[in-house]
Amino acid sequence: MGRKTILFLIVGVLGAYYGYTPLPDNIEEPWKLMWVTTCLKTMTHLGHFAELLGIGHFIDIARFFMSIQEVPPTSDENVTVMETTFNNVPVRIYLPKRKSETLRRGLFYIHGGGWCMGSAGFFDIDFLSRRTAVILDAVVISTNYRLAPEYHFPSQFEDVYNALKWFLRQDVLDKYSIDPERIGISGESAGGNLAAAVTQQLIDDPDVKIKLKTQSLIYPALQSLDLDLPSYRENANFLGLTKSLGVRLWSGYFTKDRSLEKAMFFNQHVPVESSHLFKFVNWSSLLPEKFKKGHFYNSPTYGNSKLAKMYPGFLDVRAAPLLADDNRLHNLPLTYVITCQYDILRDDGIMYVTRLQNAGVKVTHNHIEDGFHGALVYRGFKIGYRIENQYMSWLSENL
Repeated sequence: MGRKTILFLIVGVLGAYYGYTPLPDNIEEPWKLMWVTTCLKTMTHLGHFAELLGIGHFIDIARFFMSIQEVPPTSDENVTVMETTFNNVPVRIYLPKRKSETLRRGLFYIHGGGWCMGSAGFFDIDFLSRRTAVILDAVVISTNYRLAPEYHFPSQFEDVYNALKWFLRQDVLDKYSIDPERIGISGESAGGNLAAAVTQQLIDDPDVKIKLKTQSLIYPALQSLDLDLPSYRENANFLGLTKSLGVRLWSGYFTKDRSLEKAMFFNQHVPVESSHLFKFVNWSSLLPEKFKKGHFYNSPTYGNSKLAKMYPGFLDVRAAPLLADDNRLHNLPLTYVITCQYDILRDDGIMYVTRLQNAGVKVTHNHIEDGFHGALVYRGFKIGYRIENQYMSWLSENL
C-alpha cells in the first residue's frame, strides 16, 4: 500500500471522526450542527493534547478560541452599551435608546461556560443581551465572574451574588430608571446554576429589601451528587457537552485535583455521612415516567469521606441548588425552566421543576424535544430563534 493511499485513509478516518456524528431523526439542520460539533471536538482535543504535552491547561485552548469571538461594548441605533463594575465585579449594561414614559424592567443575566469559560462580551451572549433589551424594552445587566481553574467555588458564586446585591440597591435602580417590582434573573448552563443559587441566597438575606420577580433557568446544571441520571446515560457522548467533559467541568469548579473528577465519573464521590442528601436528587421519584423509561435507579455507591472534607463545595447548596429543602424553595419567585432532550443536564432541570412545583412555586417548564445543550445561544440555528421567541414571550408576559 503506497504512502498516498495510507495518507488518504488517515485523512478519511480523521474526517469521519471529526466531521460525522450520528444524530437523532428529529434534529433540525443536522449538517449545521455537525459542523459546530466538529469545531467543539477539535477545540477539546487540542486542549487535552496541549495538556498532555505540558503546554498548559486544556481550558487555555478553549479560552483562546472563545476570545476570538469577544466583541467590544459597542452601542448601536437601538441600545447603549457600556461597561462598569458592580461591587468590583465587571458587568456590561444594555440600555434601550427609545424613550419610555414608565420605569423599565430589569434583567440580570449570567453567562455559561462551565464556570471556567465565557464572558458577557462573548458574541452570542452580547447578541442575546441586545435583543433582550430591545424586545422587552428592558435594562439588561450581563455580569462576569472569576473563572476556574484560577478560581474555584465559591468565588464564582460570590462574584455573581455581590454584583446582584449591588444591582438591587434602590439608588442603582434609580440611576438606570428600573422598576424595583419588575426585576428578573436569567442564566444558561453554569449561569443557570449560579442564577438558581443566588436566587435562593437572596431569600435569607436581610440586607436585600428588593426581591426578584422572576428567575429563568436555561438548561441549568443543578447538582453533582448523582452523575448517573438517565440524561447522563442517554447523552454521554452527544455533541459538545459529553459526560466526560461535564464531569471535568463540575470537578474543575471545586479543584484542580483530578482524583475528584475520577470519583465523580464513577459516581463514587459522596461519603456515606452525606447520604441524606440523595433524597433531593433521587430521579426515580422526581422524574416523570417518560424520562425514566428503560432506566433503573442504582442505589448510591458511597465514596471516601476524604474528598468531601477536602472539597466540600459539591455538597454545598450554593453549588448544587437542588439540595435546598422545601421550606427554602417555597419562597422562590415565578420560575421558567428550559430543558433539552439531548442534554446531559436535562434531568437536573426537570427534577428542579418537580421539586419547585411540590413546594408550591409557580413554574413554566419548556422542554425542547429536539433541543441540545447550548441551543439558545447558537446563532444562526432555527432552533435557537425558536427557543429565544418562547423565552422572550414568557419574560414579556411575566416580568
